[in-house]
Amino acid sequence: MQIHYLEIVTKDVGAVCAAYAAATGAQFGEPDAGLGNARTAALPGGGLVGVRAPMHETEGPVVRPYWLVDDIRAAVAAAVKAGARVAHPPLEIPGHGTFAIYIQGGIHHGLWQR
Repeated sequence: MQIHYLEIVTKDVGAVCAAYAAATGAQFGEPDAGLGNARTAALPGGGLVGVRAPMHETEGPVVRPYWLVDDIRAAVAAAVKAGARVAHPPLEIPGHGTFAIYIQGGIHHGLWQR
């Protein structure tokens, strides 16, 4: 299993990025509109961590790993078969790939296909 994108949603993007930078030396870029205006930094071994503000008033803070998969539709179907509820069906983000979100055990889980 490989995390392709680690999404952190917080009301204090600047403080979270500053803390990660101070603790790990990570360098966060400018907001990326394609990723909900997340500020991103590279993860060791590939992938990104993205820190962004909530995109709507009902979105609360969350840390959501997106696991890299070869076939996102098959992976979503397998999660549903295992009892998950789809929170966001597969959606392509131009230049980034395709993501999906499901909820299982009260936890948000993400999938990502390049």
